This record gives sequence, C-alpha cells and structure tokens, in this order.
Amino acid sequence: MAAVNVDLGKDSYTIEIERGLLDRVGGKIRALTKADKIAVITDDHVAPLYGERLSHALEAERFETRIIAIPAGEASKNLKVLSDVYDAMSEFGMSRSDAVVTLSGGVPGDLGGFAAATYMRGIPFFQIPTTILAQIDSSVGGKVAVDLPSGKNLAGAFYQPKGVFIDPDLLQTLPARYVHDGLAEAVKYGCIGDAELFEIFESLKTEKDLEDHMEEIILHSVLQKTRVVEEDEFDTGKRQILNFGHTIGHAIERYFHYSTFTHGEGVAIGMSLLTEQTEKLGLTEKGTADRLIRVLRKLSLPTSIGVPAEELIPLAMHDKKRRGKEITLVVLKKIGACELVTVPTDELSRYIVTG
Repeated sequence: MAAVNVDLGKDSYTIEIERGLLDRVGGKIRALTKADKIAVITDDHVAPLYGERLSHALEAERFETRIIAIPAGEASKNLKVLSDVYDAMSEFGMSRSDAVVTLSGGVPGDLGGFAAATYMRGIPFFQIPTTILAQIDSSVGGKVAVDLPSGKNLAGAFYQPKGVFIDPDLLQTLPARYVHDGLAEAVKYGCIGDAELFEIFESLKTEKDLEDHMEEIILHSVLQKTRVVEEDEFDTGKRQILNFGHTIGHAIERYFHYSTFTHGEGVAIGMSLLTEQTEKLGLTEKGTADRLIRVLRKLSLPTSIGVPAEELIPLAMHDKKRRGKEITLVVLKKIGACELVTVPTDELSRYIVTG
C-alpha cells in the first residue's frame, strides 16, 4: 500500500492507494469517525457496480448506510440536484456528527463534497474515487463545487476530506475513453512539475504497458498535486499551475454544453493549443509542443478543435482565473517546469489560436 500524507495542519489527512481497498474501507473509515449514519453519494452508473459492496463494508462496522445516486454526467452538477441531495440527507435523519462518503467520479465527488461542506454548516466526508480523473485530481485538494449556468464550478468551497481511499481495481469497469480522459490530467502533472512522470508516458508502447504502470502514474500524480496543495491550499498563488490547459478546456466544455468532449479531452486540447502558441511566442522551449502532442495522441486524446478562436475567447472570460481585465495563464517553460503569466484579456487572441 502507498500512503500520501496531505499536511494541512488541523485539516491534514491521508490518501491511501491499494488494490482491493474498497472491501476493507469500512474499518478505515470507522477509525476516523464516530458517525452513526453515512450517506454514500454516487451516480446511477457507479451505484449498481459498487454500491452494494461499499454498503456491506460500512455496515460491517455498524454504520447505518443510505445510497444517494444522482444521474451520471456533468449536467447533474447543479443547484437543483444539490437540493435533491440535501433533501435525501435530511430525510435520512443525518446529524452534524454523521458523515458523507463519495463513491464516484468527479461529479458526485464535487457535488457530494459541497453537500458535506454546507449541510448543517459542515459534516465530515470521505472520498472513494472510481475514475482516473477523480483518483489523481478531483479527490485531492479539497475543492468542492457545483456549476452555475454562467460557468463551471462557480459555486463552491475549500473543504478537505477526512480521508481518500484509492482502489485502482475500480478502474476495471471504466470504459477506455474515460481512462484516457483522466490521464490527460496525469500528463498535465508531468508537464508542470514532474518530468519523470512525463517520460513514463513517452515510454509506453501498448495498453498493457499503461496498465502495468497505472499505480505508478496515480502515485506520481497524487504526490505532485499534494505538494502544490500543501503550499497553496486556497488557490491564491502557486496552486494556479494546476490549471494548465483548463482556461481553454473549460471554454470548450461550455461551448459544447458539457457534451461532445469530456473534461480531460478539453484539457488535452487546451494544453496543446496554448503550448503551440507559447512556443511560437518564444516563451516555451522549442520541441515541447511536439513532445506533448505525441503523448496525448498516444493516449487517443484530441489536440485540436475546429471551433473559431473568437467563439472560445468570450467563454474563457468566465474562467475563475480572470481578475478584472486580466487573466492568468499557465505557460510551460519546458517539460517539467511552468510559470504563471498574467495576460490582459484583450490580448487573449495571441494565446488562443485554433486555425
């Protein structure tokens, strides 16, 4: 078992990574909470696969358990579904001493974490991520949120879990597209601060190679994100480097109304387009964009888009990294090193080029 300690003072917790962990998680959660009731917030894809196994693991430790399954997909990460979850938690009779477990990909994880942060002004929660994207990214760092009609993750909070339990075996039921979707974020970690991780991706030749390296990729990614979160828990400085590719990626997601492209696919396009431009502008070491695009294509991820830049740029203005008439972009200096660059919004057309 690998264990990563997230050192955030009174909000510190441990991320455990081990195959077969789901069936042993009840005892681990019992050691961390005196709750009587646990609401398991998941979605209607994951619940039939793993809901009963998790319930058995929790009930063996004398937890009264209720499964709350929301419709799968980004479209569910909204205030209406959040209200339905609050109602289900209330109907279950949960108190401030009870707890939430999110069993899910990023959507129930974000929404369930936000429900925990705000129900009765905050109750404990634990994360059991079931997708690559959630295991290496959204379950780490304490960002919880829902989307608003005007943009992604605009209603949210910083609220740390009491523990994160990553079982790589849960990826066996994940469609290949969504394995690769999540790996876009792992490639991001390699780009911004872990050249060794990026080189692992460059070395892969087959899907079997990828499977054999999966735990190593997860651990590298979790360690990279943990280091950044420990330095900047509330996203006021260095943590913004985790948004590499996301300004354009979120604009693409919004353009297609959170359909057509997954989050990771949008980020892959965003990383590619931005790095091609920053290399042309002399901000990025020559050859970096080609290395990045080769790795992304190896993972069957898109690297371009047939949408005019002038249609994406207004959507990028809704990005959380905009401050007035300026926006912060994450620019690669080379593989494994990046910097934050503040750009006037009226100059975004220099950095977002799709043709």
